[in-house]
Amino acid sequence: MVLAWPLLVALAVAPLLGGRWSRLGDLRIRRPGVFYLAFALQVVAFPFSRLPWSTPDRAAVVLWLVSYGLLAVGAACNLRLPGVRLVVVGMLSNLAAILANGGHMPALPSALRAAGLHFEQSRNSTRLASPHLAWLVDRWATPHWVPLGNVYSVGDVVISAGAVVFAFAATGALAWLRLTPRPRRSPA
Repeated sequence: MVLAWPLLVALAVAPLLGGRWSRLGDLRIRRPGVFYLAFALQVVAFPFSRLPWSTPDRAAVVLWLVSYGLLAVGAACNLRLPGVRLVVVGMLSNLAAILANGGHMPALPSALRAAGLHFEQSRNSTRLASPHLAWLVDRWATPHWVPLGNVYSVGDVVISAGAVVFAFAATGALAWLRLTPRPRRSPA
C-alpha cells in the first residue's frame, strides 16, 4: 500500500500539469483480473490488522511470491503503457533481493532505526545487517515523524517513478514531454 502513495499523489497533481482525470476512463488495461488476484493474494498473505486471520510465514511467502508472479504477468501484458517498464524493472530488482535472502525483503537496521521501526520480521520484511545483494534491499527511510513512514529499496524508488510516469501520462499531464502516444495520422 505504501507504494500506492506516489501514484495517488501524481494523480492528485496531474490536473495542475494540464492532465485530466477523465482520460483515465480511456485506458485499456489488459488482463485486469490478474492484478485483482495478485492483490487479493497479498491481502491473504499479509492481512491488515483488522482482518480475523493470520497466515503462517512460509505460506505467506509462497502466496506473496505467487502474487509477484501474477503482477509480472499483468505488467508484461501492459508494457505498452508509459511507466510500466519502469515498474517491471523495480519489481525485478525487489524480486532479486527477496529471492537472494530467503523469501523476505531485507531491511538494513540503520534504515529501520531512521524510520522509527523496530522489528526482526514484519510481514514481508526482515531485519538483516548483512544481506545478499545489499544494494537492492530496503536501505532508505522516511523520517520517523512522517506518518506511515517506511523503509525503501532501489526497486521501490523505480516502481514509484514508474507509477508517477504512468499517472501523468494516463491523464495527459506529460503530453508536453511526448510520453503519451501521438495520434496516428491516416495516410492521405
